[in-house]
Amino acid sequence: MEDNDKKPLDDNAAESASADAQDADKETVSEEDSLSEVPKTSTEANELAAMKDKYLRLFSDFENYKRRNAKERLELIQTASKDLLLAILPILDDFDRAQKSMTTASEQNIEQLKEGMGLIHNKLFKLLESKGLKKMPSAKDQTFDMDLHEAITQFPAPDDSLKGKVVEEVECGYMIGDKVVRFAKVVVGV
Repeated sequence: MEDNDKKPLDDNAAESASADAQDADKETVSEEDSLSEVPKTSTEANELAAMKDKYLRLFSDFENYKRRNAKERLELIQTASKDLLLAILPILDDFDRAQKSMTTASEQNIEQLKEGMGLIHNKLFKLLESKGLKKMPSAKDQTFDMDLHEAITQFPAPDDSLKGKVVEEVECGYMIGDKVVRFAKVVVGV
């Protein structure tokens, strides 16, 4: 019964639908043609030339910006450690003086040499601390943490309370801010 309710399309409706489709195609083609057409008036030609000039200038400015930015980044990478190295040079001079005094040192001066080396060590550590370096707290007897520690070997733990914990710290770890610069090298009990 539903088939009988439907009326077939009349010829006029079919022709108008195809005519609408052809008009839509013509509009699309005319838009594409208008983009590729050469301007007919001199003002349109001047506007087009001005737009092309503006585009080329913007493009070249952007290319220059990219080149300059890459060059600055390269220079920054090459000279990033310059200020740190300049700050370390006086400490290097102190080490040179300490080496010279070791060659002429007698047994009485050994305590003075030890004290001098301790002062140089403290001076270097204070400089590195001022640049943001922090020494990690001792890892001994702490639970092994892969984010802070590097296990270099494992030993059987003397008792069960040391299993999975750091038995010995071979080298201390260092951080800059919250980022680990060097992991603490440890021996872990198993």
